[in-house]
Amino acid sequence: MKPDFIAIGLQTALLLLLAPLITGCIRNWKARLQNRRGPRVTQPYFDLVKFLRKDMVISEHASWVFSAAPYVVFITALVTGLMVPLVTVAAPLSLFGGVLAVVGLLALSRFFLALGGLDPASAFGGMGSSREMTIAAIAEPALMLAIFTVAITVGSTDFSHMVAAAQQSGWDLLNPTHLMAFAALFIVLLAETGRVPIDNPATHLELTMIHEAMLLEYSGRYLALMEWGASIKQLVLMAILVNIFLPLGLAGGGSAAALGLGLAFFLVKIFALAGAVVLVETANAKLRLFRVPDLLSAAFVLATMALLSTFLFH
Repeated sequence: MKPDFIAIGLQTALLLLLAPLITGCIRNWKARLQNRRGPRVTQPYFDLVKFLRKDMVISEHASWVFSAAPYVVFITALVTGLMVPLVTVAAPLSLFGGVLAVVGLLALSRFFLALGGLDPASAFGGMGSSREMTIAAIAEPALMLAIFTVAITVGSTDFSHMVAAAQQSGWDLLNPTHLMAFAALFIVLLAETGRVPIDNPATHLELTMIHEAMLLEYSGRYLALMEWGASIKQLVLMAILVNIFLPLGLAGGGSAAALGLGLAFFLVKIFALAGAVVLVETANAKLRLFRVPDLLSAAFVLATMALLSTFLFH
């Protein structure tokens, strides 16, 4: 079976164009809930254009790793997005990998991101990289267990098969197993995207930074790739969350009407989840660093309980 290059092109365009908008909406809605005007929802697009036009300042201590990291982060996020169903049931690159490939690519992206923060020998970059890998040690197992809960239920680790099986009439989102896995994956989403209460992407205090600390030495085109890749990764994780546990409206065919309806449902679900993220960020303060593993451990326990319940009650 040959890959559908039209589907690959369309989904790539959707990932590239929609990801910055989701980031802009989250920032704008959060500011409005805090009685601030905030940036426009289109501000991330202007930021990317500005970064792409600016020259780069590279530390004299940086090696090839520093230059390679932005491209690895951006490309892995994009390829991961092509393995996950967004608008249609069938993902363009579903034949090239399932859950393990997606988790592996996300881990590769984080590995190079941490190396990029360490490479210029910056104190804050090293501190951010250390914190990032500490969080990843708990977040990645929780992510895998939460997705495996659904994979075992449907009998496949392929995201397209998982979504197709979830669309059947026997699927129940309010099943306690699915609710625990959904809650675990939502906490992992906050951790993987650097949101409050795990991290604060809008902070200016270097001592409290995690993700942003690794980007302090980046500028120009490299910073644009890092920011764009982070936005795409956020969109991909949100798509996994809404399409696996709430597959309503996904297009089963390639007709224009089905694709249009599928896109409309996808946007509604994604923006609703973005609103939930905003509410969580607004209602909570950033946790102290030594309290973050407690929250992630709770996600791991929820995911483990969800996985065990699939063997006990199914």
